[in-house]
Amino acid sequence: MPKMSLVKWVDVPPTWLLLFLGLTWIQATRLPVGRIDHPLADLVAGLLIGGGLLLMLVAVVQMRQNHTTFVPHQHARFLVTNGAFARSRNPIYLGDAMVLLGFVLHWSAWPSLVLVPLFMWVITDRFISEEEAWLREDFGPQFEQWAKVTRRWI
Repeated sequence: MPKMSLVKWVDVPPTWLLLFLGLTWIQATRLPVGRIDHPLADLVAGLLIGGGLLLMLVAVVQMRQNHTTFVPHQHARFLVTNGAFARSRNPIYLGDAMVLLGFVLHWSAWPSLVLVPLFMWVITDRFISEEEAWLREDFGPQFEQWAKVTRRWI
């Protein structure tokens, strides 16, 4: 297994998620725009955060069961296409976006809604594009078939 540089260890999706969560929290606390205290908002926020964490966990377990890596910047040893991966080609990244959206709602950080698609763009640019190129190279027609029937995000 090739060694990863310090930059590659720092340039990982959890770091980006923490950065975007930090920006959301700063906006919510320093530039609040009106809190919505409604049980439905809290329920949706909780479902997004909990569901996102659960989706990440399920996807990581699936990858471990198939003896392939979930670490970015590394080639997969096996193409996982069932379970969570039958609904999204990137369930871990989708879970990250769900957690971010959940905290935007929980903190009533409405201006930070713009950060969700920005986060998704950063993740696509920094990770998904490279990973899909490797999957296409390593698994060829199997990847192409899966990509035809399974969306990148949802």
